[in-house]
Amino acid sequence: MTTENETRPDGIDVLLVTGMSGAGKTTAARVLEDLDWYVVDNLPPQMIAALLELVGRAEGALPKVAVVADIRGRSTQRTDLDHAVDEYLQQGIMVRVLFLDASDDVLVRRFESVRRPHPLQGEGTLLDGIAAEREALDNLRHRAEVVIDTSELNVHELGRAVRQAFSSEEEQALRLTIMSFGFKNGLPKDADHAADVRFLPNPHWVPHLRPFTGTDREVADYVFADPAAGEFLDHYTAALKIAVAGYIRESRGYATVALGCTGGKHRSVAMAEELGRRLREQTEARITVRHRDLGRE
Repeated sequence: MTTENETRPDGIDVLLVTGMSGAGKTTAARVLEDLDWYVVDNLPPQMIAALLELVGRAEGALPKVAVVADIRGRSTQRTDLDHAVDEYLQQGIMVRVLFLDASDDVLVRRFESVRRPHPLQGEGTLLDGIAAEREALDNLRHRAEVVIDTSELNVHELGRAVRQAFSSEEEQALRLTIMSFGFKNGLPKDADHAADVRFLPNPHWVPHLRPFTGTDREVADYVFADPAAGEFLDHYTAALKIAVAGYIRESRGYATVALGCTGGKHRSVAMAEELGRRLREQTEARITVRHRDLGRE
């Protein structure tokens, strides 16, 4: 098979996501979408070539394509996936294979929990269907570049395994937004953490500072002249470092921390800028600082 950095000659990276029914292909597909893969689910193997031809016409707009394909009870597809991979390799199309697997007893429990039959079960038992599928996919499993056994994994652990296999270090990093806001305009609806910095002296009441914002040195100096500002950020940064480490451990893709003052122009802006600087230095997260309400006053 190909190495992680190999792609098609036209620059398109092609990934076939397959494996045992109930092993987690849907979860894997969602993670790949979060990593900016163009994901097509339940595509018959015979249509993969047509899809890649269309993608090639997109002139680089879709550089990473993942096709989720399996047997789905159609007997004609039992060898079609294998044959499709052979054909693409012969044409110079570099197709990587991600195979999701799990033990028979785990698969049985998963099917029983959703009260659905196995797609190859027919008139037999769940184990009969699992055995038929395992036999049909055995060759494809052995030629897969990445095999993930999900027997002991929850959805978060599976997500982390897929991220580690198919993303760069930059893509794996948590994207953390530090947002300033004004309480008079309402709390940000997408905030995971929110802090109130209205306990600090308000530059709005200092006439020569009122026209400036928290991004200006004059306002920042005024805000941090109060020892409470630095003391608060010392403790808040320490707490957020624990949260960020946990988010990264759980493969969370993004989070938002919101700091609010009255209007979102002075105190919260200065504090957000400094918090962002500290977290860039002290965590592995990708930090973006955003000022929601600047210009709304």
